[in-house]
Amino acid sequence: MQNICLLVSYDGTGYQGFQSQPGGRTIQDKLEAAIRILTGESLKIHGSGRTDAGVHARGQVVHFRTASSIPVDRWALALNSRLPDDIVVRAAVSVPDTFHARLSAIRKTYKYTINSCRFPDVFERKYVFHHPTPLRFDAMREGLVHLLGEHDFTSFASPHSTQPNHVRTLYEAKLTVEPGGDGSVADGRGKASLFVTGNGFLYNMVRIIAGTLIQVGEGKRQPEDIPKILAAKDRSKAGPTAVAHGLTLMNVEYGPEWGIDWEAAMNRRR
Repeated sequence: MQNICLLVSYDGTGYQGFQSQPGGRTIQDKLEAAIRILTGESLKIHGSGRTDAGVHARGQVVHFRTASSIPVDRWALALNSRLPDDIVVRAAVSVPDTFHARLSAIRKTYKYTINSCRFPDVFERKYVFHHPTPLRFDAMREGLVHLLGEHDFTSFASPHSTQPNHVRTLYEAKLTVEPGGDGSVADGRGKASLFVTGNGFLYNMVRIIAGTLIQVGEGKRQPEDIPKILAAKDRSKAGPTAVAHGLTLMNVEYGPEWGIDWEAAMNRRR
């Protein structure tokens, strides 16, 4: 048996999330169907995380065990010819039997993108949340600082979260802004990208952080409100859950003991 690990990108617009569910059109369903067509095996894949309906991924990681003898450097091309064009396997590597895409992950990075220009960019409408009024970018950055480190993120988790422990650590958090189609960054107009890196994320956690920071940007909250929201451990104290299509899973990191080198795998495929 081989334990195969895949690096996968997808446009989540037309899917009910990553995880398979009754009657749902999911990324997991499509990947498992492609493997079944390729090898004849009905197997289950395991993802690094469960992205919600409408959420995208540039660097989702999945693994599965297979009895197939297909060489590891052939998996990406073979699966891509059997997948819809909004799902792409970027690379495949062989990993030890004990590797697990979710349990072995040590860091994940998400990006949430907001366009605060007057008019939306029609070509980015599926991937960027359009907020047509100006935002206070510096205030949003100040608010982000309070989220760094280890905290109980109950206030930033959906009430439907099934995790018994809501303590998570954010290692990095930043907001970058580039000019948009109208107005200046100094006037609160532009395309803002929120990047957060942590050891794990709760259900809707990044989207609630984004929704709360947008309220800080609007002036409805102040940066110094963030510690109070964390301390409350009460979902009702935080802002709304930002829309799904602005969120992308960018990267999942693993320790060197697993020997995963995506760059080498992608170069080998060419």
